[in-house]
Amino acid sequence: MDPPGPGDQGEASQPQPQPLEWRFAQVFGERAAGEDVQEVDIISAIEFDKSGDHLATGDKGGRVVLFERTDARDSASRRELERQDVPITRHPEFRYKTEFQSHEPEFDYLKSLEIEEKINKIKWCQTANNALSLLSTNDKTIKYWKVQEKKVKRVSVMNLDTSQSVGRGTSASASTSSFKAPLPNGGCSDKLNCLNTGLSFPPGGYPSLRLPVVTSLEANPVARCRRVYAHAHDYHINSISNNSDGETFISADDLRINLWNLEINSQSFNIVDVKPTNMEDLTEVITCAEFHPSHCNTLAYSSSKGSIRLIDLRQSALCDNHSKIFEEHEAPGSRSFFTEIIASISDIKFSRDGRYILSRDYMTLKLWDLNMDSGPVSTFQVHEHLRPKLCDLYENDSIFDKFECCLSGDGLRVATGSYGNIFRVFGCAPGSIERTTLEASRNPMRRQIANPTRPTRTLTSFTRGVRRGGENQGVDANGNSLDFSTKLLHLAWHPTENSIACAAANSLYMYYA
Repeated sequence: MDPPGPGDQGEASQPQPQPLEWRFAQVFGERAAGEDVQEVDIISAIEFDKSGDHLATGDKGGRVVLFERTDARDSASRRELERQDVPITRHPEFRYKTEFQSHEPEFDYLKSLEIEEKINKIKWCQTANNALSLLSTNDKTIKYWKVQEKKVKRVSVMNLDTSQSVGRGTSASASTSSFKAPLPNGGCSDKLNCLNTGLSFPPGGYPSLRLPVVTSLEANPVARCRRVYAHAHDYHINSISNNSDGETFISADDLRINLWNLEINSQSFNIVDVKPTNMEDLTEVITCAEFHPSHCNTLAYSSSKGSIRLIDLRQSALCDNHSKIFEEHEAPGSRSFFTEIIASISDIKFSRDGRYILSRDYMTLKLWDLNMDSGPVSTFQVHEHLRPKLCDLYENDSIFDKFECCLSGDGLRVATGSYGNIFRVFGCAPGSIERTTLEASRNPMRRQIANPTRPTRTLTSFTRGVRRGGENQGVDANGNSLDFSTKLLHLAWHPTENSIACAAANSLYMYYA
């Protein structure tokens, strides 16, 4: 059930959901204390498929790694226990399935530009014929991958049985240059010069021939690139999103959004273009774009000015005019040099039923109701304690970090990442006071922030001392970490369960509640 808006009076009287107790489930690629992380191994994208049985990650080295759920076969008994209100202690378990090299580093000779292999986004497509399909993109090129189980076959028995010839007294070592070429019926001809194959043929030939036997080994997942969608973006691709019709998807860069058909990679249609005639008149860029989960004609895109525009593809071929715009006007007299920078939206997500949009800017999470464009339904403070440090954040470019956000399947909670490899979970039901801070480690609850709306002591001296990696970090008078090198940018919520996957450098951590 999704969080009710201000107009839903009937829902307000319902009891509030209890705060979740998060537990560590799994970790893949955990680094040891003091171990250096290679840049190419840092995870740059995470995505669950619609069923939640598969998870994909992409890294800065252009690789895509797939994980599959191992306890899915027990889903029937799991549902029965849920129906009987029996607590389920077993957490979701995933295992490594396969990986493949999605993108390679390239060089654009016309623009003298290096194109990184880093995976920017991954999106799952509809499954067909027991094959997994997904889209992956770097800065310039989108690829459509199909991963299917293939049985590897090989010849396991040779044509000749050498043990019989040894038993008849004609060993391979006794033969010299007097080899005979075998005839079709197993005989031998003295007139033909034979190659020295290490085998001798008896005068009467073999009584029987052993034919090759083809055996099938166990099935292995094989990834195959079905299509490549290239040469459609002049600027770096920041988003891809599948349409609910299962046939089309969009790709967005700083100034344009293109509409593609999955089956056609030779052309795309430009549906949004914010590029001005004179580039000096450019005031905002596109930061993220997402299709509505059920309405194939509706999509939303966010901008660097903190606004979200909803457009309807039925209105016109080029959607210059939006059907709705969601933005929060700044208070008079509060504008500063950093106002526009921290207002830039780094990520947007639709709720599962499509009624709400969750947006993440540098300081806050905002939840918007599509039926109310006057302002956000809820605002969650994430980095308010960093406001006095905006100058430092600007100097080291941390203020431009792009944090992602996600919603739970029932729409009752939202989550996003922060610095120090922590992420925060907020309850978004009316009146909810759930505010949980978790660290991407085996002990997720060791850092707690009582009230994230004001500066608090988030790191004790003990916590700082046992921190992995030995990074040198400064701490202000309130105990807030000033180590901006460790940050949790990417995370994803399981579509049907309270389970979160998040990336801390090259490690993939999973938690459940």
